[in-house]
Amino acid sequence: MLVVPLQYYLTQRNPMSPTERSYSVQRLVSSLSVMKDNMLSIKTWQKWYFDCVDYITTTVKNLSSQGSATSSNQAKYTDTDDDEDDEGESPAIEVMKLKDPQGYFAGSPEPRTPRPSNVKYRVGQVIRHKKYGYRGVIIGWDPVAKAPKEWLDRMHPKDKEHWSSISNYSVLVDTRDRTSPQTTYVVEENIEIVSNTKVIHPEIDNYFEHFDGTRYLARPFLKKLYPHDQ
Repeated sequence: MLVVPLQYYLTQRNPMSPTERSYSVQRLVSSLSVMKDNMLSIKTWQKWYFDCVDYITTTVKNLSSQGSATSSNQAKYTDTDDDEDDEGESPAIEVMKLKDPQGYFAGSPEPRTPRPSNVKYRVGQVIRHKKYGYRGVIIGWDPVAKAPKEWLDRMHPKDKEHWSSISNYSVLVDTRDRTSPQTTYVVEENIEIVSNTKVIHPEIDNYFEHFDGTRYLARPFLKKLYPHDQ
């Protein structure tokens, strides 16, 4: 009940484009759909409440630090020759910064340019995991594995140490293969491309405009992060 008025307040303080508002609503709906099975759990509501408080507190701090932005500063984001520039200023970038400041699991908000020659696959391609068989769509990549040391020690054992020095990909997993919505981080060796296959995942519309029959086409913010993958 508190989210809607608070979202309205923040929107008035920091106006969003239609694309940003749509993305925010999609994120909220996705989070609710993931929570639906545990909606009556007190722990679930407590976690959601504290997550909301943390998000709102951080946003208000950011707004305060910006002060009263001049119209010229606002214009540099919206008054451009590229109609997609405004849409490209997506909240997803800010979410990535807040979610994982270290940029682990292909979570860095820095554009991947130039594109490293050792990265074989691209954002939007549909894949199948060679070992576990699940399908998914690539939403990001790192030219070498970027993850906490504990995770690397567990997932890249000594006989697979080379996995840490080659490309790793962030993948939205098809919920037909794993019913609980998941995002995995997969080494290139375990990926194979599949064609004419759509992926079902509650967050897929947050990253892609649509499926063209062979691959998913990225939203403007994702195009800016991976400009050479399109």
